[in-house]
Amino acid sequence: MRILYIASGIPVPGTLGGSIHTLEVARGLAQRGHDVHVVAASRELPLSHVRLRPMLRLAAQPYSGFTLYHQDLPKLLSLLGTAAIIRLARHLRPELVIERYYNFAGAGIIAARRLGIPAMLEVNALMVDPPEILKRRLDNALGGPFRRWAEQQCHWANAIITPLHTTVPASIPRPKIIELPWGANVETFTPPATPPPGPPNIVFMGSFRAWHGVSDFVRAARLLIERGHDYRFTLIGDGPERATAEALAAPYTHRFTFTGAVPHEQLPLLLAQAHLGVAPFNTAPHPALRAAGFFWSPLKIYEYMAAGLPVVTAAIPPLNAIIREGVEGALFREGDVADLAAAIERVLANPAAAFAMGQRARARVAADFSWQRHCAELER
Repeated sequence: MRILYIASGIPVPGTLGGSIHTLEVARGLAQRGHDVHVVAASRELPLSHVRLRPMLRLAAQPYSGFTLYHQDLPKLLSLLGTAAIIRLARHLRPELVIERYYNFAGAGIIAARRLGIPAMLEVNALMVDPPEILKRRLDNALGGPFRRWAEQQCHWANAIITPLHTTVPASIPRPKIIELPWGANVETFTPPATPPPGPPNIVFMGSFRAWHGVSDFVRAARLLIERGHDYRFTLIGDGPERATAEALAAPYTHRFTFTGAVPHEQLPLLLAQAHLGVAPFNTAPHPALRAAGFFWSPLKIYEYMAAGLPVVTAAIPPLNAIIREGVEGALFREGDVADLAAAIERVLANPAAAFAMGQRARARVAADFSWQRHCAELER
């Protein structure tokens, strides 16, 4: 099948979760024998960056088994590239259009509608913001154009793929919605045969945003150091909370390593040097997660599992169904730093048991949460 996959404003290749998702879906479908064409960005662009060429012409390049087209428009101005997407669709004559939903995108859905091509809408976040968000208040003041456009795309799509159905407006018929989690590449991430040498190395990776819980992680790490544990802590990524996290870690700098953002292909090596992965999500700073439930499919957790690491994460749905207490890792009360530290202690108290948890985590992600399975389900 020839598939046109639109990921407006998402850098491919890139280090963002959306970049990894787009790349893995495109590559996975191509490996299953499909002719995949992806339109994405080459990098994140400021709103001031507007160039005429990407609106008019898209240049193709082979990449990782599929064909990649870079359309470099600021994400907020994605719809300015609609004419180029329609021309590309006319030229390719795809049998399916997949569009990664974004508030100010929709060119793929428009092209599919105009050309009579079946379309799938991929929804990875809440489509209609809760009332406390500024964009929702602005939308309400304008009479609801953002909400109407979100609902229109849902109506035009033949199917909607999302990790959690609550991301989609209640006005959309539920049978159209298919829940499908993200995953990890179980060929790229492989578990070690034995635990790595040295003191326990506990890893956090993420975008260093408040709801990722990076500051809670460093506070818990300090508690563990002060209790006399000989642990090391590796933090992979970057973002607005990094300065705060580094300041909290300053009294114990020899115990902490901040790598900054790293290319995704380096993650398997970094995780192979760890003993435990931590995903201390805290939904308190994120109104949309509070309103709709935890709809983010946890890429970092799946990659920890694929690397054979036991995982500590918050005891909230669906995280507490992915990681089960004492089976693949441990759970803690969301936002409770002391309980987070205690969960880390529980896992690492018995190194052999911790390694066995990591092996079970690997088996589980391979069976239920791999990108390979995601693409097989998407194909079905």
